[in-house]
Amino acid sequence: MPHFTVLVTLLAVILYFWMALRVAQARGKFGVKPPATTGHPEFERAFRIQANTLEWMPIFLPALWLAAIYVSDIGAALLGVVWIAGRALYLRGYALAAEKRETGFVVQAIAAGVLWLAALIGVLASMLHALGA
Repeated sequence: MPHFTVLVTLLAVILYFWMALRVAQARGKFGVKPPATTGHPEFERAFRIQANTLEWMPIFLPALWLAAIYVSDIGAALLGVVWIAGRALYLRGYALAAEKRETGFVVQAIAAGVLWLAALIGVLASMLHALGA
């Protein structure tokens, strides 16, 4: 069982949940009633931070788990921590101004890309090994 990957998955979900709470708080603070997704700029940035993270979860989580299963639990978990750190940087920057989100976005995109490549290489190597190549 990839224990380290389990912990990183839980951390990623906690981060996402916290982002969702920030959106709810911003709705209250700025009077943006559901289902509206526009209003005060601070609300809109909080909403986009949470939404963009949700958009990346189906890219990140399967790559994280496949890399853990086919390559390395610890290696995948470490890259997962980098992804989480990138999302945190993204949150911090974007919360200040839309132009400040770039560094965090690049960090998490690279981490997700490396996880995806590791997963692909691990799966292909496993398939070749199973074929006796």
